[in-house]
Amino acid sequence: MEIIKTEIADLLIIQPQVFRDDRGYFFESFSQQKFIDAGLDLNFVQDNESKSQKGVLRGLHFQNPPFAQGKLVRVIKGSVMDVAVDIRKNSATYGKHVALELNEINKTMLWIPPGFAHGFVTLEDDTIFSYKCTNTYNKASEGSILWCDSDLNIDWNIENPNLSEKDKVSPLFKDFVSQF
Repeated sequence: MEIIKTEIADLLIIQPQVFRDDRGYFFESFSQQKFIDAGLDLNFVQDNESKSQKGVLRGLHFQNPPFAQGKLVRVIKGSVMDVAVDIRKNSATYGKHVALELNEINKTMLWIPPGFAHGFVTLEDDTIFSYKCTNTYNKASEGSILWCDSDLNIDWNIENPNLSEKDKVSPLFKDFVSQF
């Protein structure tokens, strides 16, 4: 398992070692010891999974303290363009984002610590997305930022995504007051 730093501190790309042969493949999708060895002593308490058709955009979502969540995300089937935005107000990269493709072939994962807004757009029908979370979901602590906010300048490479009602009316980044 290779842990790759991104241009934003604490946001990490996890590239597992995949063993393939004519029968299929095998890989460790999580190893607590390997994470500890990399300085990530995490306690995952909830796993979530979503299935979406091509063109569904979910995000940009986060959980405020005291229910802030770190997430280890990956695609089980299909592909997404995954985005994490730094919303830690004292961070040198506040408002900056990292975007990368996660798919069933590359098996790439992204560690998104608390203090990030997260979203993804599905690139294929029947995409299955998995999240390992460090805290439980709490509706009163949920927050979001408008996915197409021009101040964030995220190139989602989609013009008319399929959005939830909540995601259509999320606040602009300039109106957002970070609790991180």
